[in-house]
Amino acid sequence: MYGQVSGYASGYVLSGYSNEPISGGVITLEGGLNSIKTDDKGFFSISMDNPDDFILSITASGYVSKRIPIFYEGNHIDLGNVLLDKDIEFDKTDNLVTLTDTEFSEEENSMVTVGLLQATKDIFLRRAAFDFGQAFFRVRGYDSRNGTVMINGLPMNKLFDGRPQWNNWGGLNDVTRNQQFSNGLNASDYTFGGILGNTNIDTRPSGLRPGFRFSASASNRTYTGRVMATYTSPKQNNGLSYTISSSRRWATEGFIDGTLYDAFSVYGAMEYQLDAKNSLMATAILASNRRGRSSAITEEVHDLVGGSYNPYWGYQNGKIRNSRERKIAEPVVILNHFFESDNFNLNTGISYQFGNHAKSRLGYYNAPNPEPVYYRYLPSFYINSPIGANFISADMAKQGFLDDPQMKWESVYAANSKEKAAYVLYDDVVEDNQLTINSIGNINFPNHLKMDFGFTFKQLESDNYAKIIDLFGAEYHEDIDPFSNTANNLDGETNRYDGDIFNYHYGLTAAQWSAFVQLGYAYKKWNGFIAFNQTGTKYQRNGLFRNERYLENSLGKSETINFSNFGFKGGLSYQITGRHWLRANGALIQRPAVIQNTFVNPRENNGVVPDLQSETVSSVDVNYFLRLPKLIGRITGFYTRFQNTTDVNYFYVDAGVGSDFVQEVITDLDKLHMGTELGLEYELSSSVKLSVAGAIGKYLYASDPNVTINFDTEGAEEDLINLEGTIDLGIAKVKDYKLSQGPQKAFALGIEYRDPKYWWVSATTNYLANNYANISTITRIPSFYIDPETGERFPDATEENVARLLKQKPLDEFYLLNLVGGKSWLKKGKYISVFASINNVFDAVFRTGGYEQSRNGNYGQLKQDNLSGNPSFAPKYWYGYGRTYFLNVAYSF
Repeated sequence: MYGQVSGYASGYVLSGYSNEPISGGVITLEGGLNSIKTDDKGFFSISMDNPDDFILSITASGYVSKRIPIFYEGNHIDLGNVLLDKDIEFDKTDNLVTLTDTEFSEEENSMVTVGLLQATKDIFLRRAAFDFGQAFFRVRGYDSRNGTVMINGLPMNKLFDGRPQWNNWGGLNDVTRNQQFSNGLNASDYTFGGILGNTNIDTRPSGLRPGFRFSASASNRTYTGRVMATYTSPKQNNGLSYTISSSRRWATEGFIDGTLYDAFSVYGAMEYQLDAKNSLMATAILASNRRGRSSAITEEVHDLVGGSYNPYWGYQNGKIRNSRERKIAEPVVILNHFFESDNFNLNTGISYQFGNHAKSRLGYYNAPNPEPVYYRYLPSFYINSPIGANFISADMAKQGFLDDPQMKWESVYAANSKEKAAYVLYDDVVEDNQLTINSIGNINFPNHLKMDFGFTFKQLESDNYAKIIDLFGAEYHEDIDPFSNTANNLDGETNRYDGDIFNYHYGLTAAQWSAFVQLGYAYKKWNGFIAFNQTGTKYQRNGLFRNERYLENSLGKSETINFSNFGFKGGLSYQITGRHWLRANGALIQRPAVIQNTFVNPRENNGVVPDLQSETVSSVDVNYFLRLPKLIGRITGFYTRFQNTTDVNYFYVDAGVGSDFVQEVITDLDKLHMGTELGLEYELSSSVKLSVAGAIGKYLYASDPNVTINFDTEGAEEDLINLEGTIDLGIAKVKDYKLSQGPQKAFALGIEYRDPKYWWVSATTNYLANNYANISTITRIPSFYIDPETGERFPDATEENVARLLKQKPLDEFYLLNLVGGKSWLKKGKYISVFASINNVFDAVFRTGGYEQSRNGNYGQLKQDNLSGNPSFAPKYWYGYGRTYFLNVAYSF
């Protein structure tokens, strides 16, 4: 509490169905920084020093929040016993987790951010998570790199791409429910954080409800079945408590064809309270996940076989086999010491995470592309032929594809009947070992002042390689690059066998330290904070193969890449009254490029992105909050600019500068995000609530970046390429094109009925629009206008014709209706709940995102390909799920 005050409100928070005290419940005066927790007896006493009309908010994990209007006149207010009802909507989080799983089903499909929003009570953010999330909506257009996720105070974001890997604790919903979330630029007690928001997952057994819980689920989304069991012991007289939890999730195939799902998770934690202020905790988490992947598809393919089609699988001996699987098993062990007193808290922790992350794929060497959607196998190839359309062949290709649209495993085995393999199934493997040390402190000073501070150190050792997992009956694979006929490793054997490492092998090391300090001040109608962060980062690559194409810089260690960065953020809030207040936040943050965008082609050489810069993020938001007894809500306006961003992409190009698989490096790129958010909830009666949520955003490229392209040295024109295979393509004209960040317009209208007999039902109708596919930068560079045959500009490549050809069109707008309901029973101390949801009730077909292909690298090729209206290299799209359901039954005592 902030200093000495003249009065306070107090009471006891109890369970409405058992009359047991609720410890750890959070008590706040809405609009203020001051918050406290209930003690073991459920007691609280919160200070008030400003006569006014307030809403006292009482929240506890697993219970329906209660809001109590009070008018403080300078005296003590005794609220007596405050009873909280069990939140029968609590299992809705399980539904959200299936959405979170979806964002990681494909690495190519950029990850959304709904996983960060599980802990929030904000109306808009909950709509964004539970309803907009199925359409890959991103709050403010940000990806999950812009939010920090912590477990017991230790940050879990990866150094490789800056994002949290939710699969590392997937399936452990029972023990990850207690979360503290700070939205956007708001102050956090745990971290300086990012601009999206910050979540601390608190898994302490002392904060979980003692007893046993078992649940079973059925769904037709990423998995079809799940069972989960958790036991938390009561705190014993010696101060010891513990939790164990496990789950199993599975599917032969999910909603998308051929996407198997096989996952199990195990959790254990033991907490020992040394005395009233000190406790120790040990935590171990193992979450293993194996799943089949799927692909974005063109509209041509969608029109032939539908949005659930997946080209990566086929039948082998009557069973589904997917050529692209993703396997993650990265256990983590955490040790914590907690010191807690009235005015000072300190959480110090250390974690060690290890394991591997593997993605399989089918490689082909001097053999036909095995994918059934390869452009030469589709009707459009014959219609778009430069020598004229052949409709007979196109019709034959169409019929052949419809008759057998899946992977032909028997053909792969037949091609490998000789000693040398034409096809190889292999894993791209990443083995990470990461040590994290972290300490967070919170001090309450007199005179209304609060200070938070923290220090974090991360050290990563990463081993990266390709490993043969199936030669399909062949004796060996010849480890030679098929495009340049050069050895991938001059120091190793050319012939590689089952289980061997081949193609590439390198290590990455990274170390990062960061420190932050934050000061908060609250007095009468004003409160605010200011925070400062400093970070030091270094990366290095160590090549373990001597690649014949890069003799000078493939083997051994690269230069060390160093970054030193800072960040400032602050906010100020003013209470117009206890029920209306304003808040403004601002931030200026420098951050290092992630490892993913630091090395140009780490699989083959030590090359670093030229003129690599730290990114700069500047952001502001202005908020109005309304907290009436019947109506609550928020309206926000925000503006964010990302400057000096870097992006590295990989694809095959056929253009005037050469034809090959290339690495495209985009530098000096700015991005702009601005818009508004609205969330309102109105209580028509004690049983009926209405909610309205909406977002209108404008997310676009805000500069014209520089583009370089890196060839293997035999792939491009000799007079254009330098010794390292790099061509500077100049400036790409992309400014004002829309970003592919999910729908930029979203609205929801919801109604909920909650019966006193513990059943409830809700319906939400959603409208989403202004979604765009990601553009190809290589079609917007100066050489795009040049005819490779003549070296001159295409005669008809006028600015008008090019603009028409490259016009960015929004994806279709669409409506979604979601229904959710639940019922619970309490029988002799045993609690039973049923939860069910149906998403996309009317089975709407919609695209969630996509990307332009970069194969056609000049105007003539792209124009020719588009003449028929059915281009061979059309944009590829991801399609959302149709009608899906989720059913969960839970039993606890």
